[in-house]
Amino acid sequence: MLNSFVFMGAPGEENILLIVAGTSMFLLLGIFIVSFLFFYQRKRIIHITERDQMKAAYSQEILTTQIEVQDQTLNYISQELHDNIGQVLSFIKLNLGTTPSLDEEKKQRKIDESRDLLAQVIMDLRDLSKSLSFQQIKQYGLFRAMELEVDRVNKSGLMKIDIAIDGDPYPLGEQRELVLFRIFQESMNNALKYAHAINFNISLKYSRDLFNLTMADNGVGFDADIAGGKNGSGLKNIEHRASLIGAKASLTTAPGEGCIVKIDLDPVKQLNLDGTYPNSAG
Repeated sequence: MLNSFVFMGAPGEENILLIVAGTSMFLLLGIFIVSFLFFYQRKRIIHITERDQMKAAYSQEILTTQIEVQDQTLNYISQELHDNIGQVLSFIKLNLGTTPSLDEEKKQRKIDESRDLLAQVIMDLRDLSKSLSFQQIKQYGLFRAMELEVDRVNKSGLMKIDIAIDGDPYPLGEQRELVLFRIFQESMNNALKYAHAINFNISLKYSRDLFNLTMADNGVGFDADIAGGKNGSGLKNIEHRASLIGAKASLTTAPGEGCIVKIDLDPVKQLNLDGTYPNSAG
């Protein structure tokens, strides 16, 4: 009888053990699901926060770039008004002021001379109005905006710049072209102010798979491995801005051998504001 009782009790214990094991498994599964959802939600919140921060940083950098381009343009306009147009107008005023005491032939010669100078001033003012680079980028695109800047520097005689284009230009996006234009401005200013270059060559290459901007000067160059000061910070700024638009910046330089800056941009893989890539250049 005792053996029979023990034999009959064993299945009950097994059932209890199964129930306890099953309940534990369900509890563990529930804890796992809750933990998974908690960590997933936390990761999602972190991702959204990082994306929003990236958007804010991108927008701030674009705004900073716009301001820098406008400041550069306004500085040029201010200098041009003071050094060129203002002086020419002052000369015209003095020139016309002497005419009352002259005979008719000399008076007419002074008037004709002043008329020609005024025509030149009008042309210079038109050129100034076209030098509002940000608007030029929006209206005419990157290459034309760069051409106008090149013409300005060539007219000044400070440095000889050649610009060439290879392939059929296509839009890279207003903000991306603004950043590329600012990189061009920085490289050109570095060549003028720090490299003391005489020649500056620019090449834009448009192909289906790649856009390339190459800028080379014949200045003093520097050691890129130990670069500091303006050269080092300028290079880092160019690299940062290139990465901002999904481009890669590279620099080749050495003391006495000038400097070459290359910007490569995949026309398809261009960063969106949230740090993702669209399917096409748009």
